[in-house]
Amino acid sequence: MAFMEGFLLPLFRVTSPYFSIRNLFERWVPLICTVIAIVVGIIYVYFSAPSWRVRAVPGHPTRWFLGHLHLLAKHGPGVFSVLAKEYGPIYRFHMGRQPLVIIADAELCREAGIKKFKDLPNRSIPSPISASPLHLKGLFFSRGSRWSIMRNTITSLYQPSHLASLIPTMHFFIASASSMLESHLQRKEDDVNFSELTLKLTTDVIGRAAFGVNFGLTGSSSAQSGQNTLKKDENSEDGYISKFLNQHIYSTTSLKMDLTGTFSIILGLFFPILQNPVRWLLCRIPGTADREHELANKELSQRVDEVVEKRCKEIEGGSSNIDLLTAVLNAQESYRAISKKIFTPECVSSLAYEHLLAGSATTSFTMAATVYLVSAHPEVEEKLLREIDTFGPPNKRPDAEDLRLNFPYLDMVVKEAMRFFTVSPLVAREAERDVQIGGYLLPKDLAGNMDMASTGSFG
Repeated sequence: MAFMEGFLLPLFRVTSPYFSIRNLFERWVPLICTVIAIVVGIIYVYFSAPSWRVRAVPGHPTRWFLGHLHLLAKHGPGVFSVLAKEYGPIYRFHMGRQPLVIIADAELCREAGIKKFKDLPNRSIPSPISASPLHLKGLFFSRGSRWSIMRNTITSLYQPSHLASLIPTMHFFIASASSMLESHLQRKEDDVNFSELTLKLTTDVIGRAAFGVNFGLTGSSSAQSGQNTLKKDENSEDGYISKFLNQHIYSTTSLKMDLTGTFSIILGLFFPILQNPVRWLLCRIPGTADREHELANKELSQRVDEVVEKRCKEIEGGSSNIDLLTAVLNAQESYRAISKKIFTPECVSSLAYEHLLAGSATTSFTMAATVYLVSAHPEVEEKLLREIDTFGPPNKRPDAEDLRLNFPYLDMVVKEAMRFFTVSPLVAREAERDVQIGGYLLPKDLAGNMDMASTGSFG
């Protein structure tokens, strides 16, 4: 034993203190612990700081890192109604580290959305949208003077007189969709997917109103004069529209704010500061979902640019079409002094595409929900048809004044359907400055969300 001690002891007696095990422990372990403590502290502050700003607002206890995502997974979109019943008209909901102040009272929603619109003018940008430049440059997520100019440019297209002028177009596509439905029933095939049919119908109508082209999804032909029509031949003059629709469907379905989205989108829910660097890195790695999403967005942007370029040539040739794309291109002349900053080619393409994206799915959903509810209430259907038939013969088309005054019951039925089945449960706004809502302070840059589903549902 003495021999072993005499042999091993010199091995641990190194002249330099840096090679002493005791000295290594004494020098480096405190440093490593300090570094770990600093990192843990930074992470804790990073996740806790946003919540501290709205600590006075009531809310359900959160789980660290997840926030309330576990409740969203459990209840789905209905979680907001559940929390509104428990915590009242204003409460907190945490998407990961990001707190949202949910406003679940009709009067408070009116206050935030109308009376204090100047304090909450901008929409908050969710992580899927921040990864899609085509969606970022449209009207929906624009801010300041850019938003005002874009809005003023297209406001005339939403006036009752212009909407009434689109009735022949709507009638044309509705007749085509009815023919498709009748043909399907005559062949005695499987049940009709009405949601899919209404989506095709609204995409055709809005495609005509936004781009001035006929996508032909309802089987419509070129019978309506002045319309460009989708052709089956991919190499034909309008074959690019078919490719555009394919890219539109792919890009839209990839905009998911859940665990089926791309890695950078999921990461953006928890670490927003890392989303763009990680997305930039993953977009350069073949086979990743982020790279596929990036390529799809570039392809979609290219298809939209082709549609815009084609319309520019038609306008130069004396085309008299009245659609959103034509109105925006004409606005380039009206705002020539600032058009280089506002109506850039990218913004023109985004604005027109946004019109199609925002209108087709929402209108389709509302139509399908209305038909579903009316079919379950024969007395409502009878009264509704009576009001429509009382207006006049089938070939009589209503004007703007008729739409405003002569269909009160139809208006109530559609609004009631929208109350039962809300297209989007939340309308997100971002505070431009500190603002008081319902006795609570919403700090600057905080997302305040108006809960449409809870305000319209029964208590």
